[in-house]
Amino acid sequence: MQYTHLGRTGLVVSRLCLGTMNFGPETSEDDSFSIMDRALEQGINFFDTANVYGAKKGEGVTEQILGRWFAQGGGRRDKVILATKVYGEMGDWPNQRRLSALQIRQACEGSLRRLRTDHIDLYQMHHIDRQTPWEEIWQAMEQLVREGKVIYVGSSNFAGWHIARANEIARSRHFLGLVSEQSLYNLTDRTVELEVLPACEAYGLGVLLWSPLAGGLLGGALQKAEAGRRANSRLQAAIEKHRAQLETYEALCTELGEVPANVALAWLLANPVVTAPIIGPRTKEQLDGTLRALEIPMSKETMEKLDEIFPGPGGAAPEAYAW
Repeated sequence: MQYTHLGRTGLVVSRLCLGTMNFGPETSEDDSFSIMDRALEQGINFFDTANVYGAKKGEGVTEQILGRWFAQGGGRRDKVILATKVYGEMGDWPNQRRLSALQIRQACEGSLRRLRTDHIDLYQMHHIDRQTPWEEIWQAMEQLVREGKVIYVGSSNFAGWHIARANEIARSRHFLGLVSEQSLYNLTDRTVELEVLPACEAYGLGVLLWSPLAGGLLGGALQKAEAGRRANSRLQAAIEKHRAQLETYEALCTELGEVPANVALAWLLANPVVTAPIIGPRTKEQLDGTLRALEIPMSKETMEKLDEIFPGPGGAAPEAYAW
């Protein structure tokens, strides 16, 4: 396994982050346990979850699965850099969502109970809350850090100016502020190259990436369809929209002698701003196969070909669209 620091911090995390969103709704608890055990065996020490994962509002099903896995002992909790999130709707009452100081406090306590741990290594705001002032948010986060319940604070789905605003106010309060941002980024979704990635680089944030395979589109969707595997309606529509690109992309992967999913991950890992893509294997075999992405050399020629197939916005703003 390869490791790197999470942004400007001294925290060392694996270059692949284990995403747990499928645990519960798609993957049984026993299989989830097996995948997490296998991840540790392979050296993956970075696990990502959220209080809303599990498809049952207010129950935190996925966090509970992780909590029961940690409870088995064997040093599991100590070996894992545990990231979870706050913001999503956890109940029907008015203050059971978003980022008020009250909600942050209550949500953190709930996550700690479900996860069966006394601290969260990386507590991420799942979305920007335009209704709550930063002074209130940081006051709540600072208190959790003082109490030892949270070690680092991160964001998810923030715009570049949100990152700048949040960290400037944190700096004025002599607080570390955001240390990571989790964004949508893959070969077909490259908007973050305009402002989010430059903001992360400027403020020393680690960059975590969700949907690195575009919901399966970049995982050999055409090859799987030809083999008789049916995709859901959303993926089928995406395949038709990007069919010409996918044909060229999968042909390039064949030329490289690599599976499409690993090429898509290797492209992300080649970006020096990226800390870790978040992978969501449904089996141990899928997890093992993903590790190959760490070894694929991405030549300048290959990177240029991928840019031709899936053009980005043209670089960072404003040069991407202004002289």
